[in-house]
Amino acid sequence: MIKMIRVGAFGEARFPHLHKAFERNFEESGEVGASFAVVEKGNLVASFWGGTKYDASANAAVEQAEWTRDTLVNVWSTTKGVTAACVAMLVDRGLIGFDTPIAEFWPAFGNGAKKKITLAMLMSHQAGLCGFREPIVVHDLFDLQWAANHLAEMDPFWTPGEGHGYHAITIGLLASELFRRVEGRTLKTFVSDELFGGYGLDIHIGLPVSLAARGSDVIAPSTLSSQAYATDFSDLQRAALLNPLMSPDVANTAGWKAADIPSANGFATAEGLAFLYGALANDGLLAGKKLIGEAALAGAIAPRTPKAVDHVLTLETQWASGFLCNTLNLYGPNKAAFGHSGWGGSFAFADRDRKIACAYTMNKMGTDLVGEPRAMSLVNALYQDLDQ
Repeated sequence: MIKMIRVGAFGEARFPHLHKAFERNFEESGEVGASFAVVEKGNLVASFWGGTKYDASANAAVEQAEWTRDTLVNVWSTTKGVTAACVAMLVDRGLIGFDTPIAEFWPAFGNGAKKKITLAMLMSHQAGLCGFREPIVVHDLFDLQWAANHLAEMDPFWTPGEGHGYHAITIGLLASELFRRVEGRTLKTFVSDELFGGYGLDIHIGLPVSLAARGSDVIAPSTLSSQAYATDFSDLQRAALLNPLMSPDVANTAGWKAADIPSANGFATAEGLAFLYGALANDGLLAGKKLIGEAALAGAIAPRTPKAVDHVLTLETQWASGFLCNTLNLYGPNKAAFGHSGWGGSFAFADRDRKIACAYTMNKMGTDLVGEPRAMSLVNALYQDLDQ
């Protein structure tokens, strides 16, 4: 049995099953360091955290380095939900609309089939720009403008709007460069200025050097890489998931922590993510202030694709404008819930009917592409408590 270092928690009385499930992940599932937070009607009602950080340079969990309430860790594709919220903020401010063609701000999108790509189509993985056609290496992703403009010049892998396929990395690169063209700041800067600086949400694109002491590296099984999921892949699947080949260890490098890849290199606390989604569950209000107006929020979470087989994931998925609809039953029993999950198990989601949101962050990555057991046990326990 792994001994858990309890650092702190509150909300145990109202959420006993959740508290037990959180502890059981350490006792039975090899959890190393983790946090789980629940926000209801804009208020933090439960927060559990425990275990130890991980130092990749030492190749070990650092027993003296406790995982604390404010520990930051890479949350992989859970970052995409943050990007979706920021895009909705631009729409709310009248700077762009969900139905606006990208070509109005980015001339390269004015060519061929790309002319029809709107903001909503891009954010719902319908653009056909799911990966690079030419071989690249991870370091190419660190040059945002080169990578984004290279994608913008490409021919799509399918006719935009005719089906959807997961833009695993590219959606963040395209969204950040579009942000710069629309608003003047990249997504990395926008998140720093607006979410962290303006609202105090502990969410970041990359890990600022000034906050490095609060960070934990990720722990990945030795067999886990982007190639681990490859079977008989099509060309577009290889472009989306295997180009470049990535080991999760990249998240522990200085280049990754400094980059602007708002589809995959977000560093956050569970509470920061839960408060962000808590606003989405609470009519766009965060700490009594409007984060996103109701019209823009409704546009952001409205399904933009049918439930259909994803060209990349080959699963039946349905997308809103950057958020995953709850068709895979990852986010509790409410089919109207929405959120995003990350490689290895992290997630955040909102249930507007219950006015709740929650988030899970951890440093030990799991191997399940969908339905990571630790994550699912926490969601199931949460609703068990809510229904008592």
